[in-house]
Amino acid sequence: MKEFESQIIFEDNHILVINKRSSQIVHGDKTGDDSLVDMIKDYLREKYNKPGNIYCGVAHRLDRPVSGAIVFAKTEKALVRLNKSIHDRLFSKKYWAVVRNAPPKDEDTLTNYLIKDEGKNKSYITKDTTRGLRAELRYRLLAKSDFYNLLEVELLTGRHHQIRVQLASIGCPIKGDLKYGFGRSNKVSSICLHARELSFEHPTTKEHMTFIAPVPDEPLWRHFEESVIPK
Repeated sequence: MKEFESQIIFEDNHILVINKRSSQIVHGDKTGDDSLVDMIKDYLREKYNKPGNIYCGVAHRLDRPVSGAIVFAKTEKALVRLNKSIHDRLFSKKYWAVVRNAPPKDEDTLTNYLIKDEGKNKSYITKDTTRGLRAELRYRLLAKSDFYNLLEVELLTGRHHQIRVQLASIGCPIKGDLKYGFGRSNKVSSICLHARELSFEHPTTKEHMTFIAPVPDEPLWRHFEESVIPK
């Protein structure tokens, strides 16, 4: 449990904010690997000595190879209010993405229409606005190294693999993301996309809260974090 506790960014009676690792899944799937939902339920059962069923509501998701901040609801009321906040676009998500190529502009807004291929678990950009779902994000260049660039991405819509496919469309596939055109995989099963910041209104107290997720403990990530936030 101590290992899992090290991932907790914030906890109260209503919500739990976790710094997800790139190898972790949010929900159980066909792999049979332990999910974050399972881990949270075990953690709450042990910490608070709760018998029986434990509630853990999922307000939003992160793809398995993506790391970073994700919030879970500890009550049904909290989940309903978080979902409403997301629906009303009062829930802000900012990501850091490491890409090889510099973007065409230092900052820009990208708007596309996406279609999801369920069989391939992949999204594609389409010109057919009647079939595709509108996807919009803002990005800005934060830092550069000899070989890579760090982008901050703010999601304005929440579509399947949105950041991955939209950045690839401007020639900036994310490091390690073979599915969307990067040349080679990372050493671990990850891509260099990190949910850096979550901002939302607390579902009960109504306080505006912002949470920052530390980057993965890897040299490239640490280099960029120190470049953006010098010690």
